[in-house]
Amino acid sequence: MDSLVLYEKSDDGVATITLNRPAALNAVNLAMRDALWELLLAVRDDPDVRVAILRGAGEQAFCAGADVKEFGSAPSVVEARRARQQRALWGLMLEMETPLIAQIHGWALGAGCEMSLLCDLRIAAEDARLGLPEVTLGYIPSAGGTQTLPRTVAASDAMRMILSGEPVDAPTALRMGLVHRVVPATTLASEVQRTARTIAARPPAVIRALRRTLFQTTDLPFAEALAFEQRQLSGIGVTSHGHA
Repeated sequence: MDSLVLYEKSDDGVATITLNRPAALNAVNLAMRDALWELLLAVRDDPDVRVAILRGAGEQAFCAGADVKEFGSAPSVVEARRARQQRALWGLMLEMETPLIAQIHGWALGAGCEMSLLCDLRIAAEDARLGLPEVTLGYIPSAGGTQTLPRTVAASDAMRMILSGEPVDAPTALRMGLVHRVVPATTLASEVQRTARTIAARPPAVIRALRRTLFQTTDLPFAEALAFEQRQLSGIGVTSHGHA
């Protein structure tokens, strides 16, 4: 239980990754970042894992962002830059073909909110609060938030969140489309597990093809995106749409 990130895998192909610094609201320090990188690689390379859940330990937070205690010292800045260059954690999350579900409760701020945006589905408890407060600390969201948030919610909502730094509550996040579902805290884990098992029961080759298509065609011209879609269709052994 001393591990900064915990890992479990069930027989039905559902992996659970738990950020395990509850006393620090699961803030991400360099050691946790390295541990998370290693576990996500393991998930990516394990053919038995069909879907992964990302959650936070304790009752207060999914993840309160980057650990600000590591800011302000030259060694930390150098190490942070090295970690980002050598272990592109956020890029890894985007490139994975394993679906990711964010199980959000309490605070999801900064890098915590950004991590959830890199997941395919976000299911939140009623007490969830999501935000990008970097502007209040004198810097900008640097885990993709300036790009993922406007691609997830209306541009006006993204602008308001990023410029003000103010978090939104769970009902507001649901209305914005920032989360897919809001449930009571007491049923959050079971709802996430149910959703994960539903996805895990689908044909894994199809799920992987869907994730590739949805994530890799965002910026392609329409005709190229359709061609990519057809290549994925051929790759799973389907030669026609079967449309009327």
